[in-house]
Amino acid sequence: MTNKAMTNDHMLIGIVIVAAGRGERAGSAEEGPKQYRPIGGKPVLAHTLQQFVTWPRSGPIVVVIHPDDRSLYDDATAGLHDPQRIIVTFGGATRQQSVLAGLQALSGTSATHVMIHDAARPFIDHSVLDRVATVLDRGAPAVLPVIPVTDTLKRGGNDGLVQETVSRAGLYAAQTPQSFRFSDILDVHAKAAASGRHDFTDDASIAEWAGLPVTLAEGSVDNIKLTVKRDMAMADEKLSRFVVPDVRTGNGYDVHQLEPGDGVTLCGVFIPHHLKLSGHSDADVALHALTDALLATCGAGDIGDHFPPTDMRWRGAASTIFLEHAAKLVRDRGGVITNADVSLIAEAPKIAPHRDQMRKNLADTLDITIDRCSVKATTNEKMGFVGRNEGIAAIATATVVYRGSIE
Repeated sequence: MTNKAMTNDHMLIGIVIVAAGRGERAGSAEEGPKQYRPIGGKPVLAHTLQQFVTWPRSGPIVVVIHPDDRSLYDDATAGLHDPQRIIVTFGGATRQQSVLAGLQALSGTSATHVMIHDAARPFIDHSVLDRVATVLDRGAPAVLPVIPVTDTLKRGGNDGLVQETVSRAGLYAAQTPQSFRFSDILDVHAKAAASGRHDFTDDASIAEWAGLPVTLAEGSVDNIKLTVKRDMAMADEKLSRFVVPDVRTGNGYDVHQLEPGDGVTLCGVFIPHHLKLSGHSDADVALHALTDALLATCGAGDIGDHFPPTDMRWRGAASTIFLEHAAKLVRDRGGVITNADVSLIAEAPKIAPHRDQMRKNLADTLDITIDRCSVKATTNEKMGFVGRNEGIAAIATATVVYRGSIE
């Protein structure tokens, strides 16, 4: 980790995100744990992680998940910025056990301090993190973000009647991230576990039990914990008002020279002709252009980066291999291909008789419906290298919708 994540040579703030819970109060079991349910177009955990990954002071990040949720975690974090910084470990039966597992995983890093945050608090923002970090900078061994209690509090009896009104003076609602000197909180967590205490509901209470002074910091009313199903609905509504869908369009262009031969392959269709296209593979200029268009939607370079013409494995290869590779790359990064459009520029051969088969080939290779695939052709009006039958060019456009939204 570079000093970019540090304010001085002595402090590095690690992050532990607790995401091993089952979230049973937030809906039916069929919906899965709440941290993986979508709000505003992407999983709760993805929103939470994004805030920490993009916070300039965050160091190594540990995410504690349930052993059964690895595939859910992988799907939720696909396409997340800077994923190599994240360490994944498995939690225990209680939140307390899961936090200890996360701290133990973080112990292999250079973190001097740690912020422990609930995955189900996706509205944490950088201003809260900055305020907590400022208190750590001043030497506090433990920091708790809080908001003052504003509702009138009543104490009830077993008979269902109010016994008394409780003064709100000095009362606060605790939030996360609860933050500590790393060695201190690891030590007190280990001592609590060794003593048989597994009933602590947050990390500040463990610090209090061990006699570690906890300093209050200003939290945020927006930093709510999603607990019940209604919380999920309100969070989704809040985020959906501001969602800008992550729709990306990529363009590709390719050209191949014509030479004497017996036919050309375009969009996977072999068309008999007195000329052929020159190239290291089957020289399918249309699929080459479309491959580049797909790669452009996720910044993955171009066809030459993935299939260099100097590599003899691709000599004479069918260009559908290249297009399938690009489509898989897009999907692995959370993309859904919604449209593919190819324009061929050629004097000959005629494309129209083969257009439907070409569209079907695109649909089959990209695993989308044929109505999302377009193939068009035009001549160059006898002008230029195309007009002189020296080559065929192709222009392709691909549209892909990626998981989540632009923030």
